[in-house]
Amino acid sequence: MSNPQEELLPPNAEDDELTLPRASINKIIKELVPTVRVANESRELILNCCSEFIHLISSEANEVCNQRSKKTINAEHVLEALDRLGFRDYKQEAEAVLHDCKEVAAKRRRQSTRLENLGIPEEELLRQQQELFAKAREEQAREEQQQWMSMQAAAVQQSNALIQRPAQSDKDASGGGGGGGGGNSSFVSKPSEDDDDDDDDDY
Repeated sequence: MSNPQEELLPPNAEDDELTLPRASINKIIKELVPTVRVANESRELILNCCSEFIHLISSEANEVCNQRSKKTINAEHVLEALDRLGFRDYKQEAEAVLHDCKEVAAKRRRQSTRLENLGIPEEELLRQQQELFAKAREEQAREEQQQWMSMQAAAVQQSNALIQRPAQSDKDASGGGGGGGGGNSSFVSKPSEDDDDDDDDDY
């Protein structure tokens, strides 16, 4: 009899290739129960259950496909497998997912048809797209460079204005003092009438 603890252990590298990605399982668990802490052994158990469920549905769908003499398992085979195995409750959700997948596929076909109608190969369209992206990046870099140069020029002008302001103040101060002295030295007093009278008396 197998040990239950051994069944919960992570599978080896070869078995791991046949299981679902653990990151996807962890993401689903976190979305469904964001406030609940799930132990690692519980995560492994959920992973094993999901893998076993997929194997079971795949085997039954393959059986349906063989009974209908088909070579490819399609969506109808999977839906019938759910009915046979008693998972009818999952059938409605499976059909909704199938509808979404068909819409995505139809949208891709329409896009492919539009590209074909343009007459331009997809590789050429991709190259043109890359060129447009490169051109947009160059224009953005050029605008940023011009903006930086404008800011630098404004900073230089502001700095020069601050430097010239004290120099102009010193020049005005020195010019005003010299003018006052010159004015005093060039002042000549006008002779008064009394002085003329004194001169007449001397004669």
